[in-house]
Amino acid sequence: MHIQLSKQGNLSRIRTKSIIKHLYLLTKDSYHHLHHRRDHFVKVVTDYINISTKGNTDIHDITSEATRLVEASGLNSGTATIFVHGSTGAVTTIEYESGLVEDMKRMLERVAPQGIEYRHNLRWGDGNGHSHIRASLLGPSLTVPFQNNRLMLGTWQQIIFIDLDNKPRNRDVIVQIMGV
Repeated sequence: MHIQLSKQGNLSRIRTKSIIKHLYLLTKDSYHHLHHRRDHFVKVVTDYINISTKGNTDIHDITSEATRLVEASGLNSGTATIFVHGSTGAVTTIEYESGLVEDMKRMLERVAPQGIEYRHNLRWGDGNGHSHIRASLLGPSLTVPFQNNRLMLGTWQQIIFIDLDNKPRNRDVIVQIMGV
């Protein structure tokens, strides 16, 4: 197999085997160099934020908890991924104030209303088809960079967890912090 690469406007062919060999040597050299400088290895810290919710689009500001976990990680810079496992929860950012929280709830009701037929409800009978649709639109995770041990959020930007299920639940939001 060959790969064509542009070299200053000229195309040249390089054998895939050659590229793999060069990548291996580069990786090997990088590893050997870093082997003596362990402080540069990426560290991963995983923790949890436990939330008791009321269900039905219950919105929680989890910025302070995520900030505390990044500060406690001992890492200077990297990324924090905030993830909810489960198909009826979501994580995103908003300006967390009562007007916008209410606007978010109203928007979700307009986009995926509770009172219409969902095939999920017909199949399972649990009445939370709208919860799954809403969660899939918002997404289960958010990645935030941090520098100098501080999340790089905007002034009016808070991290929120939204429980979209139709009943109260205890949720574990995973915070996985990667960096140096």
